[in-house]
Amino acid sequence: MTDLDWIASRRGFLSRFAAVGGAVAASAFFNVPGAFAEELVRTPRQTEGPFYPDRLPLDTDNDLIIVNDNTTPAVGEITHLGGRILDANGDPVRNAVVEIWQTDANGAYVHSRSGNRDRRDGNFQGFGRFTTGTSGEYYFRTIKPVPYPGRTPHIHYQIKASGREQLTTQCYIKGHPQNDRDGVLRGVRDPKARESVQVEFKPLDGSRIGELTATFEIVLGLTPET
Repeated sequence: MTDLDWIASRRGFLSRFAAVGGAVAASAFFNVPGAFAEELVRTPRQTEGPFYPDRLPLDTDNDLIIVNDNTTPAVGEITHLGGRILDANGDPVRNAVVEIWQTDANGAYVHSRSGNRDRRDGNFQGFGRFTTGTSGEYYFRTIKPVPYPGRTPHIHYQIKASGREQLTTQCYIKGHPQNDRDGVLRGVRDPKARESVQVEFKPLDGSRIGELTATFEIVLGLTPET
């Protein structure tokens, strides 16, 4: 089996999930500010659009680079994206539903009004969901976000917990040259909060096909349940 066959197979993804997803979650634990600091920086709320899908794809799992049982992966730099969902005290939020959506490598969303929709990569799911476990961890396999006219690269997030939407925000590539010119990111006035939504996309150790890892920790304004 070649590397491309491996990344395109469900068995390959599940094995990668166990190995890489666990490593990402562990990395998130040791980097959670609340584990060692007195005060957490709450993840800032940001605009939902564009573009939450106006028609959800049939496949909404956490592997965005393979749609259903297709064997052709999406175009782009494969990224293992994970972290934890935390409450205001830094405790993990279990059973939170994490949704992400983003453009494909051509800058097209899964939406009827998206730019470049005629060039959309049909092998990219564009949207995914994951329900957190007991330690609040989440994990997605997706592609590194790309810029499109008017926006720096980003991934949209929506978090639902306790039966309702808790937060909509966006994740950015730390150090990307377009960040300083992005109106949505610049709209986060608190420097610490603005820094908190910018994460490093690092090479995955041992990957022969240039995979990346990124850890985005999300702190909600939730008060722990008693």
